[in-house]
Amino acid sequence: MQRRQFLKVGMLGAAVGLTGASALWLSQGNDPTQLNIAALLAKLNKLTMLSTEQLAGLSTGKWNSAEVFTHCAQSVEFSMSGFPEHKSALFKQTVGALAFTVFATKGAMSHNLAEPIPAAPELDRSVDVNQALARLIQSLKDFQQYKTDLAPHFAYGELNKADYELAHVLHFYNHQQNFNLMS
Repeated sequence: MQRRQFLKVGMLGAAVGLTGASALWLSQGNDPTQLNIAALLAKLNKLTMLSTEQLAGLSTGKWNSAEVFTHCAQSVEFSMSGFPEHKSALFKQTVGALAFTVFATKGAMSHNLAEPIPAAPELDRSVDVNQALARLIQSLKDFQQYKTDLAPHFAYGELNKADYELAHVLHFYNHQQNFNLMS
């Protein structure tokens, strides 16, 4: 085989491999019927039936359950009021926009589950877990009713309401990976 043919075959094989791997990765997202706030609220409302001890023991990650609920509520609230700090415009227009497109296409998000929102108030480990869950539920209900322009996302930039809804749902579902009791 000549060098040129070898390179072409090699590049084609790599492209097919990457395409196959990408298709497999993209096929491993969440159930599309669950990618809306109504479905998320139904899951969260089921959590209100748990005892305080069960609710507090859900998170197996670095953050406790109350911190996770608070962090997710902050994100929803900031989408309406404005994020305290942003990545650069270049980042939002390139890496951020690409990341959101990939997450939206896959129907699943992947991010550091112990990284706070830049410049957000520090998470308090001692917050009552029931209050933190109630805050998250209320923030999602407020978001559903919100009619004014939404604030740009600190990493993804400008999102319309449908995209923000998807981002909020995917964000919580990503954190749910550290929960030992949710389906």
